[in-house]
Amino acid sequence: MKTAILFTPKYLEHDTGRDHPESPTRLRVIREELEKSMLLETGKCSIVKPEPARIKDVELVHDPEYVDLVKRFCKSGGGLLDLGDTVVSSKSFEVALLAVGGGIEAVKLVAKEEFQNAFALVRPPGHHAGRYYALGFCVFNNVAVAAEYLLRYFGTKRILILDIDAHHGNGTQEIFYNTNRVLYLSLHEDPRGFPGTGFIDEVGEQEGRGYTVNLPLPFRTSDKVYLKAFDQIVTPITQQYKPEFILVSAGFDGFYLDPVGALSLSAHIYTKVYSKILNLSSQFCNGKLVAILEGGYHLKTLGRLASSAIARLASIAYTVESKRSLHPSTRLERKAERVIDEVKRVQSSFWSFKNS
Repeated sequence: MKTAILFTPKYLEHDTGRDHPESPTRLRVIREELEKSMLLETGKCSIVKPEPARIKDVELVHDPEYVDLVKRFCKSGGGLLDLGDTVVSSKSFEVALLAVGGGIEAVKLVAKEEFQNAFALVRPPGHHAGRYYALGFCVFNNVAVAAEYLLRYFGTKRILILDIDAHHGNGTQEIFYNTNRVLYLSLHEDPRGFPGTGFIDEVGEQEGRGYTVNLPLPFRTSDKVYLKAFDQIVTPITQQYKPEFILVSAGFDGFYLDPVGALSLSAHIYTKVYSKILNLSSQFCNGKLVAILEGGYHLKTLGRLASSAIARLASIAYTVESKRSLHPSTRLERKAERVIDEVKRVQSSFWSFKNS
């Protein structure tokens, strides 16, 4: 098999309440589209049911007191876990362990070469969760635990975490801010509203200086500029870092109709972006690539967006229709290009952009 799809119906038991964007319906629509499109019948991808992560695995990146707090809070019935919008229910602790377990199982399957790559269809999402706190619908940081697991148990030396969610992964950045063994590279919308991190001058500290790269794009950025940012920043830095494993924080909330994100990406962008990521993974890490689901809240389209990414990982033909072709205004395009130029200026202390 080429692509493992980590999924269990138990992910639907994380109950966020009525009208919450991060609902069980998100995974239902993805699962339904995988069935409807016959992707699972091609023999190139397969559903794998994960096991819950061990507490000691979660504690690779989270403080034990925080893990215990989440456990006790959920056991008491749940409620609002942070000061904003991270809701948990009585079963959410067990489901969150399964989400972390999905990321761990995905990297184990790929590291052991049982699958070429994997997509973990997990919830709750993770990249906003820090060592001591929940935030932005996220309870435990699934991608961060997966990365630390690779470092600890597989001896991986260089991991690229590529975050393509519409929002900056503040938790992931924070966890790896002082290390050069993980390069955190994020393309996201202007973070001044949320989460308040992910600005160009956040480049890492100590041994990690130069190993955090942020591309905060203007609101309503569309495909053309997004792909330019990828080609001129992501590609050359990845080529110089030469990762041994690539992890993707796989958000789909950059889609122009998403009710939570504020970018203007088309439905076609994800096939293009995953093609670029696959190319990089084949160049530097023998194709070792794992994507872990983060955001994406437009329920009428999410199933097709996620399926297009999975199909690309599995080398399956799949067409996602888009009724709208998005063209940025000249003013917006210039603003975005200034961001790209500023990222190059700041990051040129650490990386070369001669050919980009």
